Amino acid sequence: MAASAQIKEYLSRASWIRKMFEEGARLKARFGAENVCDFSLGNPDVPPPPAVKKALEEIVREDQPSFHSYMPNAGFPFAREAMAIKVSKEQKYAVPLEHVIMTCGAAGALNVIFKALLDPGDEVVFPAPFFVEYNFYVENHQGVPRPVPSKEDFSLDFSALEGAINSQTKAVLINSPHNPTGQLYGQEEIKVLCELLQKKSKEIGHPIYLISDEPYRNLVFDGLETPPIFPYYENSIVVTSFSKELSLPGERIGFLALHPEAEGKEELLAGFILANRILGFVNAPAIAQRIAAKCAEETVDVTVYERRRDLFCEVLEEAGLEFVKPKGAFYVFPKTPIDDVEFCRLLQEELILAVPGRGFGGPGHIRLAFCIDEIYIEKAREGFKRATKKAREMAK
Repeated sequence: MAASAQIKEYLSRASWIRKMFEEGARLKARFGAENVCDFSLGNPDVPPPPAVKKALEEIVREDQPSFHSYMPNAGFPFAREAMAIKVSKEQKYAVPLEHVIMTCGAAGALNVIFKALLDPGDEVVFPAPFFVEYNFYVENHQGVPRPVPSKEDFSLDFSALEGAINSQTKAVLINSPHNPTGQLYGQEEIKVLCELLQKKSKEIGHPIYLISDEPYRNLVFDGLETPPIFPYYENSIVVTSFSKELSLPGERIGFLALHPEAEGKEELLAGFILANRILGFVNAPAIAQRIAAKCAEETVDVTVYERRRDLFCEVLEEAGLEFVKPKGAFYVFPKTPIDDVEFCRLLQEELILAVPGRGFGGPGHIRLAFCIDEIYIEKAREGFKRATKKAREMAK
């Protein structure tokens, strides 16, 4: 046996996204990439802001051997200071640089947090549907993932959340704006969630940490804002990356910020820094930290995604599919008239690629990513109509 039993089991659980990637490659090879409408991957295509190119040019001009050296495992102090300023503004709460740790993206930050927080059997509760890797990240560190259902519109179901919390609960993980649904949790929702966690922490006798995964924080539409969590809950941690708001997913740069008044903060910060090292990240990439520090408050042109969202919603509405209009991120998660895997097969006949919702803990839906040129959204219009019509005939 080559791979471990766990990895083989993981491969089977992750197979839907892998399968869509393989199907996409097959269709593109057969029909030409320009003829396939690939909405399967959340790979941002909007160019980084001009400030990113300027920052790179400055870094190249100023290049010194020290630019590429090891630094403290928590990151360059100047980068942490820039992130502290950024997160203080976003969270409407003063955060010192000592409470910020530079990481290899939000994924690296989550793994650092779970490594430092979780004992074997500790549970992490999060709403479903959910980002596909959450289960793996929790299990990487011997934790137990506990997905709980959301409401029909993908807002938080507080009754389900409260019912899932028990003495083994170590953390609640939220993601807003949300992948895969595009939902945005409002300020009142955040307040109610924080009140619930305060109550449950007292009941079970230990803090439940609230982890807010925010890589899409600044990709919001219709004049909305992503509300902060720090003013409402002390035992909280914010995680983010520059993959989406600067269109730099390949640079693997992000950070985590621990609430300044979190219980056990000194021990937690030391644990996060140690985990950053011993998980093999060592430190976040040096050049990427410099870019992030120079461009901390820059954002891609969000109006591009908003325009695509509106076009996609029009296409889906014409096809007769039910969906919740996304408030942020670059995904829409419509219901399917038949089994989601079978509906994806019908879409493939139309050279349209989507991912079955079951891969995100949301069967009966598909995830469509609109980080792709409008020409493909428009090109898929008639294909969605034909596939939906076939599905409805099959369902009779």
